[in-house]
Parts: sequence; structure tokens; C-alpha cells
Amino acid sequence: MTVLNKRRRLPPLNALRAFEAAARYMSFKEAAGELNVSQSAISHQVKTLETYLGLHLFVRKTRAVELTLKGKLFYPVLRDAFDRLADGTRLIEEGESSAILTLHVYSTFTIRWLLPRLTRFQELHPDVQVRLHTSQDDVNFAKDDTDASIMIGQPLDRHLSYHQLFACELFPVCSPRYLERHGAISAPSDLDSANLLQVFPSAADWQVWLEANAAPHINPDTGLQFESYDVALSSAVQGMGVALGQQPYLKQEISSGLLIELFPGRRIKNPNHWYLVCRKEKENLPKLITFRTWLETEVADDPTLRV
Repeated sequence: MTVLNKRRRLPPLNALRAFEAAARYMSFKEAAGELNVSQSAISHQVKTLETYLGLHLFVRKTRAVELTLKGKLFYPVLRDAFDRLADGTRLIEEGESSAILTLHVYSTFTIRWLLPRLTRFQELHPDVQVRLHTSQDDVNFAKDDTDASIMIGQPLDRHLSYHQLFACELFPVCSPRYLERHGAISAPSDLDSANLLQVFPSAADWQVWLEANAAPHINPDTGLQFESYDVALSSAVQGMGVALGQQPYLKQEISSGLLIELFPGRRIKNPNHWYLVCRKEKENLPKLITFRTWLETEVADDPTLRV
């Protein structure tokens, strides 16, 4: 048997790390902070890499840097290589007896849907330890140490694997107290005089609903705006205005009478769907398959998610 000893031609590792961090942040300063070196050290390592490759990776400007065409081609290759190296290292460190699943989930979804069900997962799969990172923002897989994320949106990133969980509907809700103070709201056009509560990461949802219900002239930007969907719903319960509801959040408030659905026959489908998202190289990890299978069962058993 002949063994071919093909030596890999690789640039210096420190130079690769410096370029990857600088390209990820689009900032030598931020890259220096992550790698705990000086900004000039990052600049030196990037120049070393450019000299090694015989080409420019960045266009340097007074207060910013931009990737060249070659830099744009090289960065995703290097990013994926470092991601795989980090994943492999973590698997070895964890060992076979410990499966830690790190999830990024919206705070509202965690509180209102996931947490009440998570005990069942722990009982069924005690060998998988779940670590939850909650935020109002979407995960950044290039920067965050996360196995997967439950998020709403559209499958736009070709480097990611999107497993669709459910679609949802949008519908205006308010409290009985708000109706008493404001007066009857019997048609979408009546919302012109209402205080529309917005969640600004999803501010376009109101416009989508209004246009679908023949009220595109209404400007939803005049009402209160919130960073958290949970706070927006609490404000609606307290009689501060009309919120745009969606599954899977409002079952308890509507069934208890705290909130009223204003136009039951005028729900629209949210153009964005809910997904379990991960990097493509992780989608077949046993711990992720286990969680995905359990999550599919929970979604199928929730009648509010059947749209």
C-alpha cells in the first residue's frame, strides 16, 4: 500500500485567526478585543496573510475597512473551517457521557411556550443538558457559540439549515378596558384612532395586516413601540392600546378574557415562519436530532399552531 504524504500548504494560523475575526466584525479594533491583542497586531497579522497569499484582502479606509472580492471569497471558507474546528474540539471536551445542547431562543417564546414544555424533554432525555441563551434579537451564528436557534423569519442564509416548525397568524387584540375607554372597534378602519402597540424588530407586521385588511392608509408608527413582545402584550392587557397578536403566545389571555380578538374573521398568515435553525454541519448531531424530534412532537400536539 502506498501512502501519499501530501503536505498541506497553509498560511500562519495567527494570521488566519486575525483575518477571520477582522472580517467577522469588519473592524480591526473589535478583532483585537476578541483576540486580546493590540489593533496594530491585527493589522500586522492581516498584512502577513496578504503577503503570503500575494493579494489584498481588505480595502483600508480612514475609519473603516472593507473586504475585497478575494477577501469576500476567502472569509466564508475560513469561517466554516474555524466553526468545524471549534465544534470538533467541543465534542472531544464534552466526551460521550455529556451532551450539552446550547439553544438561542427569543425571550417571549421561551417564557410563553418553551419553558412549560421543557420539563418533558428533560424527563425523556436526561442525557442531554440544555443551555438556554435568551434574547430579543436573532442569533449571529458567526459570533455566538450556539448549536441551534428557534427563530421566526425566512430561510435566506445558504450556510444554515432551516427546519420549519410552524406557520402563524396575525390578529389584533386589546383589553375590554381599552374598548370601554376608546369606544367600539368594529372594522379595521376604526384602528385609525386607536393606539397601535408595536414591537419594533417586527414593526412591518402591522403594515402587512393593515394592507391585507383594506386599511393601508393607517400609520402604525404613531403608537407606542416596544423592544419586547412580552411587554407589548402586557401593555395591551393593561389597556394601553391594540397589539398585534400571534400564535403561540395568546391562548391564556384570550381564554381568560384579559384580551379580546377584535376581528376573528380577519386573521392573516404571517409571511415569516418559525424554524429550528443551525449550521449545516451540525444538523446531524445526535443531540440536535433528539431535540428536533421532540420539538416536532410538541408542535404537533399544540392545536393553536395548526394554521
